[in-house]
Amino acid sequence: MTLANEALKLNSAWRRRHARARKLPALFLMTDPQRLPDPVPLLRHLPIGAGIIFRCYANCADAQGRLVLARRIRAACRARRQVLLIAGDDALAHIVRADGIHLAEWRLARGGWKRGQGRARRGLITGAVHGPTALRRAAHAGIDAVLLAPVFPTQSHPGVKALGQLRFSALVRNSALPVYALGGVGPKTVGKLRGSGAAGLAGIGGFGGRGP
Repeated sequence: MTLANEALKLNSAWRRRHARARKLPALFLMTDPQRLPDPVPLLRHLPIGAGIIFRCYANCADAQGRLVLARRIRAACRARRQVLLIAGDDALAHIVRADGIHLAEWRLARGGWKRGQGRARRGLITGAVHGPTALRRAAHAGIDAVLLAPVFPTQSHPGVKALGQLRFSALVRNSALPVYALGGVGPKTVGKLRGSGAAGLAGIGGFGGRGP
């Protein structure tokens, strides 16, 4: 069992319930300036069609460094038929011809974000949310899917109260958008998400390698 396999199972079950919905990746691998600054070596371990969310802001690299890395990732994604979203930089998404963008919760909270005419804003749009209010804002903004976190306790956000299995499942049932589980999802917890209605998984690591 691997997290990638579990993500595929969740996505398959979600697609059976939403046969007319837009096809979405089963998982999103998120880059991180400290934990996963360069995801390219891991992409060959991910399923075809998986999503990569590139997160590299001003404190990650200078503008030229971000552009070079984004282009490397874009080329690797094309070779694997994987989906690249750019977080926090719509202009960069346009330059590298990404497949879409990922929005922080604060951008959705402003209430003024809407799809525009730019290439990135016509692509796949995901957003980060942490509760029911943000879920409603995301649906109102017309984005395609949300990453809901933290589902379980996670070391990356110590002290933040996790939603837990039951709360997460309830939010998924009441969501107008497809929901991905993010935060504390690992081999010991992913089984709790079966039957939750989630469209898949998201995380910084854990999707590579082989299961037992």
